[in-house]
Amino acid sequence: MPEVWLPPRMQRLTGGAQRVTASGRNVRQLVESLERAYPGLKAELYDDEEDILMPGIAVIVDGETSQLGLLERVDENSEVHFLPALGGGV
Repeated sequence: MPEVWLPPRMQRLTGGAQRVTASGRNVRQLVESLERAYPGLKAELYDDEEDILMPGIAVIVDGETSQLGLLERVDENSEVHFLPALGGGV
């Protein structure tokens, strides 16, 4: 199963776990699996109204920042990181 890394502010929903596993073949399915295991996590990751990942959340699959968001493919041995997106600059 894919290994999912969560930022500290979401770890309260996983009992403090930084890494969890979830099933799915794409990020959308992964988010649904995470919600079943850790109720409330979907609301942190997914904007239901816009049908997108929450603004300010980046998803990295196997070391590559996703350009496809919820549609990004996830393999059985993938490592998926949900991170607060960084912004700024001049």
